[in-house]
This record gives sequence, C-alpha cells and structure tokens, in this order.
Amino acid sequence: MRPVRAACLGTATALAALLACAPVTSAATGTGSAHGASHGKGRAPVITLIGRLAERTPLPVNPGGPAAQGDQVVVRSVLEDLDGNVVGESGGTCVLTRAALPGDPGGAEECIVTYTLPDGQLTAQGMYFGILNPGPPPSFDNAITGGTGKYSKARGTVHADTIGVGVRRFTITLG
Repeated sequence: MRPVRAACLGTATALAALLACAPVTSAATGTGSAHGASHGKGRAPVITLIGRLAERTPLPVNPGGPAAQGDQVVVRSVLEDLDGNVVGESGGTCVLTRAALPGDPGGAEECIVTYTLPDGQLTAQGMYFGILNPGPPPSFDNAITGGTGKYSKARGTVHADTIGVGVRRFTITLG
C-alpha cells in the first residue's frame, strides 16, 4: 500500500486487498462467469477478477505528515468479469504495519478484503510489501481465509497484479 496520502489502486483487499492501493476487480473464469472453473483433473478452480477502484478513504495517523505505523485506508472496488460485466464488489481495510526505514523505504501493510460475488463471498487476508515505493503498486499474494454460500469452505490464494491506474487483475485459486 502507498502512504495514505498518495494515490493507490484498491484490495484488497483485499486482497486485498486488496487491498490501501485497494483492489478494483472483475470476476471471470474460463467459462466467462463469476464461478470457479476447473482446469483439468486435479487442478484447483480459478476465478479471474478485474477490479476498478470506486472509493478510497485514507485515515492517517499524522495528517499531512509522513506515512506512519497505524495509517489505515478503507477501499471499495467494482468487480467485473473478463467481458466487462459487473459481477460484484470488494471492500476492505489495510493498516500500515511498517513505515519506511533506512535502507528499506517500501513499507508494509496488512489487508483484509471481502469479495462479494453472485454465489457468495470470499474473504482474504495478508501482507502487502513495497507499498510506499514510487511507481505502480506491486503485485501481492494473500490467503483466502473463508467465505459464504458457494464459497463457505473456501481456501486458496488471491494473486493481484496492477494492470492500469485504479485497476487490478485478481487471480483467485480455490483449493
């Protein structure tokens, strides 16, 4: 996550985010739906989400000052499938756990994100490193911690890549 005073991509997450620099996501699978698609025998279902940042509210510890441990950001993103159809939304919070240090200016955040899809919700949590570095937000991986509905026993991972300003691609691997 970037300092709460800087522009970010959403969660995430929510996972990222998604996560400050939160996830803006869209959902799609190999079948074009928001449902996991099995890709062969023994392979875990995968959902691809494109997230578009809709809202972002920073809550800095030192307003107007440098990034500090405890800075928070709350984010919401619209989720789309790969065809551009809106299939849900994500919402989450991130807390800066490590501000910039000498020799390590990147910082770190912990994020908790919920992805709301047609058949239920997925929750994800994890660390996000390098969020204070200049340039596009870095990729990250978070753990799926649970879910509801079709995803009630979900486990797996969420991988997020920045693909544009305020836009991320999430690859959710259920397993």
